[in-house]
Amino acid sequence: MKAPALATFLILIALLAGCGGGEPEQSQSSPAVGADAGVAPDAKLAPAPAEGLAERQEVTTGTVSLTAADPVDAGHAVARIVEDAGGRVDDRTERPRTDDTEPSSSLTVRIPADRLTATLDEISGLGEVTGVSISKSDVTMQSQDLDARIGALQASVARLQGLIASAANTADLIEAENALAERQGELDSLVAQRRTLADQVELATISIDISTDGPDGTDPDSFWDGVVAGWNALLSALHGLVVFLGRAVPWVGFVALVVLVGYAVVRLIRRR
Repeated sequence: MKAPALATFLILIALLAGCGGGEPEQSQSSPAVGADAGVAPDAKLAPAPAEGLAERQEVTTGTVSLTAADPVDAGHAVARIVEDAGGRVDDRTERPRTDDTEPSSSLTVRIPADRLTATLDEISGLGEVTGVSISKSDVTMQSQDLDARIGALQASVARLQGLIASAANTADLIEAENALAERQGELDSLVAQRRTLADQVELATISIDISTDGPDGTDPDSFWDGVVAGWNALLSALHGLVVFLGRAVPWVGFVALVVLVGYAVVRLIRRR
């Protein structure tokens, strides 16, 4: 009876050992299963979505060329259109018609970037557009860099102001004030640069040149128009000749005076 009991006891021990040996493998694999639980296989390879991206900032510049019957009046209309759109005119040059030159007008305007297209379309209605060039420059990184440097300098200025308030001796106070003056100067410069950049982003800079094709603005396309154009050309040539003669009169008088003086001197010499 002792032998069967001993055999039964040994069998129970073996069964318990087998169950205990299988648990470690399951426990080793369980962390990996838990880490991937509820996650798709492809999801681990997908990049995380970008968060906190700054809005793109652009500086817009360009030129517009157009012809109009009266460039000066067209320039005044351009100024009104730009101001109604919330912009401004930074520079304006007007050249009225003269005997030698045709009228023209040049403007440098600042137009809100979000209203640029509509404003240029309205300006194009003032005449015939002969050329348009618009370019945009991305300044997002430059803006972010200025903002970061301004923030760092503001924090530095605040710390230095705290040091000045708690300075224990004159030497520490002077050193802190010198450092504060240097930091404040750098901060003011960066703030001015940031303000200028913001203005350039907010308002596009456009140069507008307005000219005219000529006195009549069109080429003759009929016999009578040709006669009129020829008559006008003849009058213009005669006018130019008259102007030339008027300019030559003083020179002719001067040359005649020199000849008379020379002739008088020669006769005086011969008499002697």
